[in-house]
Amino acid sequence: MKEFLDEHFLLETKTAARLYHDYAKEMPIIDYHNHLPPDQIAADLQFGNMTQIWLAGDHYKWRAMRANGVSEAYITGNKSDEEKFGKWAETVPYTMRNPLYHWTHLELQRYFGIHELLSDKNASTIYQQCNEQLQSPEFSVRNLLRRMNVQQVCTTDDPLDSLNFHQQLMDGAFEIGVAPAFRPDKAMNPDDLDTLNQYIDKLESISDIEITDYDSYLKALKSRHDYFAAKGCTVSDHGLEQIYAEDFEAAEIRQIFENIRLRIALTPSEALKFKSAMLYEFALWDHEKGWVQQYHLGALRNNNRRALQNLGPDTGWDSIGDFSQAAALSRFLDKLDADDRLTKTIIYNLNPADNDVMAAMIGNFNDGSLAGKIQFGSAWWFNDQKEGMIKQLNTLSNIGLLSRMVGMLTDSRSFLSFPRHEYFRRILCNLYATDVENGELPNDIEWIGKTIQDICYYNAKNYFAFPALKNG
Repeated sequence: MKEFLDEHFLLETKTAARLYHDYAKEMPIIDYHNHLPPDQIAADLQFGNMTQIWLAGDHYKWRAMRANGVSEAYITGNKSDEEKFGKWAETVPYTMRNPLYHWTHLELQRYFGIHELLSDKNASTIYQQCNEQLQSPEFSVRNLLRRMNVQQVCTTDDPLDSLNFHQQLMDGAFEIGVAPAFRPDKAMNPDDLDTLNQYIDKLESISDIEITDYDSYLKALKSRHDYFAAKGCTVSDHGLEQIYAEDFEAAEIRQIFENIRLRIALTPSEALKFKSAMLYEFALWDHEKGWVQQYHLGALRNNNRRALQNLGPDTGWDSIGDFSQAAALSRFLDKLDADDRLTKTIIYNLNPADNDVMAAMIGNFNDGSLAGKIQFGSAWWFNDQKEGMIKQLNTLSNIGLLSRMVGMLTDSRSFLSFPRHEYFRRILCNLYATDVENGELPNDIEWIGKTIQDICYYNAKNYFAFPALKNG
């Protein structure tokens, strides 16, 4: 019987162990999509305790605690940090077979050297041990990134963001690249006209462009796109229920924008056309600059109205949606490709039922101009676990080229989340090794090892034009 979380964790054969330890383990990390706060990196923050660095903002853990009967007071409420940690520790044994059980103990091992299994019995001791280490300069956020061999991170930023902290990092001596990503979801969402109009007013002030109509709105947003590019941005990102690809006329969109400014409620058809027009414009700008555009599709957000009212968004009340994806996605990509204005694109699906749809769709628009130009992104959010990763990797293998995949990302707000790359790499190596052991792949360890290194690092390095990696 293997020990829990030993050096061969998730590696079922000697071939898997060799692939991981000799080829994957030491590869640098390019984390091209996350939600890390750039101000904390710029300040080289040191967190005061484990609750602040580990539990605050982590809605994965919050959902597990709620399911375990933990009161909200211990999650987002006013209980002390130590009490909140205690309730998480009390929950951990009940997370067995949930990926949180693996991630929790991987993070305790990799960052703090703690191999005990966390529970209510040792919560106080582990809390104090971790807190003592957090006071050391070795546990500043920059040193945490260094410890995990991170070479590049890419945050997620609204077009209105000043990017001052990214500029500080560019001007400083920090050797790890920290680039922004252009996330314009709020700019194209007319579902709440008051909120959108407030956004437009802020954009007008920040861009110093008077917004009198749709064309000037695009001009102001384009100025922010240009501003992001000047600050090292080479990536856009969109979090959508589904791709919007309705047919529209320019005159229609101009009238719809006028109605938005007059706060005249849009019909469902008008809202879809506005979203479609905006999404198309963003894609044109991305192509113009040679950026990578990312589409995260399929989240059904804010399901619990009472919780949304009390706690706000992004607090753990989102889930998988069953939206129709294929037809609109095909129309959108084809419209761009028809004029040869489709840039490098990564598509992520939240509903695992759409795996085959996404893997097949990317093949329609990989035109030979670049290996892996259109990507089926790594298992995302609810799929970011062992079974979900295996399904995504197998689907991509069966329908496309896994060897050209740009690898893993954390999609996290936590500086302790980087062992997820290790988790992915172990699963990846085990998949290849199983096929070798079964005679389904040749025992060509050198070539397979190179392929694994490409997936873990080199494909992403070559795919993304991150300034910090150009001379690396």
